[in-house]
Amino acid sequence: MARETGTHPISGRHYAHVMGYMSATWLDREERDVDESPDLALDALDIKVGEVVADIGAGTGYITIRLAKRVGSEGRVYAEDIQRKMIDRIKKLIALEKLGNVVPMLGSTDDPGLPPASLDLALLVDVYHELSEPQKMLQRLRESLKQNGRLVLIEYRNEDAWIPIESEHKMTVGQAKMEVESEGFTLSKVDERLPRQHILIFTRYVTH
Repeated sequence: MARETGTHPISGRHYAHVMGYMSATWLDREERDVDESPDLALDALDIKVGEVVADIGAGTGYITIRLAKRVGSEGRVYAEDIQRKMIDRIKKLIALEKLGNVVPMLGSTDDPGLPPASLDLALLVDVYHELSEPQKMLQRLRESLKQNGRLVLIEYRNEDAWIPIESEHKMTVGQAKMEVESEGFTLSKVDERLPRQHILIFTRYVTH
């Protein structure tokens, strides 16, 4: 269902409700591997060993674990979420998987609380459309990225009516470009290798 708070002031997009802790089992559903092909998505990003990345809206840690294995022990993954119960769940997962390169972060609706100029990559998988303060969050994320850092949104394609997701939980390339580029980013690549989602790769716009 759509949020009651209205629409985005730039794109006119309806805000979506946040996927709460009670939906954790849906986030970890077995068919997600088929619907979203997460490893194929991460292949597209060419993440290097030793990089510092952030999983924004990490939820149950579904993507966090995959990122941690890709950056290796020399790298770091910030697993950020605004729900304390999700963070508690991630902490248990980290202990179970014996991962020493994951840092759980309890953020807020307008600030993930990440160190400035620290990230090679900020990744939001099926998350951006749920942000209630997207422009403020984008500003903070831009500050947390290194000069050549990337912001990546993975979102279900709203251009395709056949995809069985409510419209508020999907985005078009145009909507994302309009909103994100207004905060100092450039849409550098649109990758459509996934069965149902856009991979939208943004870079920080640097003035000279």
